[in-house]
Amino acid sequence: MGVSMRDGVKLAVAEINAKGGLLGRQIQLVERDDEAKNERGVQVAQELINKEKVVATVGYINTGVALASQRFYQEAKIPVMNNVATGSVITKQFLSPEHKENYVFRVSANDTIQSAMIVEEAVGKRKLTKVAILADSTNYGQLGREDLEKALSAKGMKAVTVEKFNIKDVDMTPQLLKAKQAGAQAVLTYGIGPELAQIANGMEKLNWKVPMIGSWTLSMANFLDNAGKNGNGATMPQTFIQDPNTPKRKAFIEAYQKAYKVERIPSPVSAAQGYDSVYLLAAAIRQAGTTDGVKVREALENLNEKVEGVVTTYVKPYSHDDHEAIKPGIPVMGEAKDGHIVLSK
Repeated sequence: MGVSMRDGVKLAVAEINAKGGLLGRQIQLVERDDEAKNERGVQVAQELINKEKVVATVGYINTGVALASQRFYQEAKIPVMNNVATGSVITKQFLSPEHKENYVFRVSANDTIQSAMIVEEAVGKRKLTKVAILADSTNYGQLGREDLEKALSAKGMKAVTVEKFNIKDVDMTPQLLKAKQAGAQAVLTYGIGPELAQIANGMEKLNWKVPMIGSWTLSMANFLDNAGKNGNGATMPQTFIQDPNTPKRKAFIEAYQKAYKVERIPSPVSAAQGYDSVYLLAAAIRQAGTTDGVKVREALENLNEKVEGVVTTYVKPYSHDDHEAIKPGIPVMGEAKDGHIVLSK
């Protein structure tokens, strides 16, 4: 996720700089790896603000790291563009009346949107009446699980079983057996990484063939490669699928493949959102005519320019009270098919 996001950001910056940069200057990227650790994220935020004097930050892969670190940007009045982390609470950390202004923006589909799509796929579209939830023990997994339970509750339903697993778990048999014995007709997942493949592989081992429907992370290379054919048919919300179905997407995919010498983008969603976040920020800096944090935030909340991204074309994506660029209706359902993600039918 992190590498794809960063590489998407680098592509956008290179394109903008090639056209003369911003406000007559070149954009300079300062890169840090928070290692997906909250305490490292906190260190990095302080270093970037105090030592590197950044005018904005794009990133945050992990909900937990974002929640621990972005308060430093809030205090310094520097905009931060969350472009991968999806915890619903991320953009709600600094709301009025307690905080007059909010410097946290997002370019990814939050978990409220995704959980509603997952439940709609299972209950609305497939007419299933019994579902199990398997979520990892991270902030991301547990906050996502809460959102899934709320989305089920809105349809008058409860999961037949809710199971937890840890990062690095290699055997999901106990959780899957509980789900199977409870009569689950689908497994709804919220997790970060390769452990998701253990769910698909575990279901195959038990010869239990029910749909796997989960959050957007089911589109990542570490799921597709580790699950192989067992991952086929897994469905998930996607803001971007590696499919050159618009000229902008075609150009982006080809530029990414050429720059990084890969055929398949490891995490297409992360790459696309990283890329778009830079263009949104650049539009705001241009409109503000300065890199002053207060003015850039105001410009983001009142963008005049239509920004053509690879996820979507953004028309006034933010307002003072809404810092979510990805609205319901923008993401689509993707489906795993032989190591790639295709649009779900």
